Amino acid sequence: MPNNKELLEYRARLLARTRQAAVEFCAVCRAVSDIFAPLEPGGWNTHQIAAHVRDVHEQVYGLRLRRTANENTPTFANFDADEWLKNSYQPAESLAEILSALQYGINELVDWLSTLPIESWNRVSRHEVLGEVALQAWAEYGLAHIEEHLQSITSSHLPRAKTE
Repeated sequence: MPNNKELLEYRARLLARTRQAAVEFCAVCRAVSDIFAPLEPGGWNTHQIAAHVRDVHEQVYGLRLRRTANENTPTFANFDADEWLKNSYQPAESLAEILSALQYGINELVDWLSTLPIESWNRVSRHEVLGEVALQAWAEYGLAHIEEHLQSITSSHLPRAKTE
């Protein structure tokens, strides 16, 4: 089992990587020449993904982190990305606004998380599919979500090195 020093170092790296992943995600989105071109046939485009990442950060992971820290064992429903797309996606919203809000939200959340006492990271919540989830795991899932979409945009839209 890791000691407190190792846990604090791990959590500091987790928060730093979350902040950096958001910077990278925003840069990759800005580098896409056609943000409305699907990443794959019939799939989502960069604009949709950027709005999704921003909203999931705010309405899913950010909310779960805050409630887990402040409530006794809150319960969370599963998030349905297709329902979000159908009901909440705004194609006229500017990419700059989306990315600015995402970056601001990530920075604000990371700043807040960095102030939590060590024991807060072990507070638990319940998820209808995942079961019991600790606050630290929500932070890890939030980072993984950004990195997943960073990778999907990078591999679909940015030029690849030629291999011979």
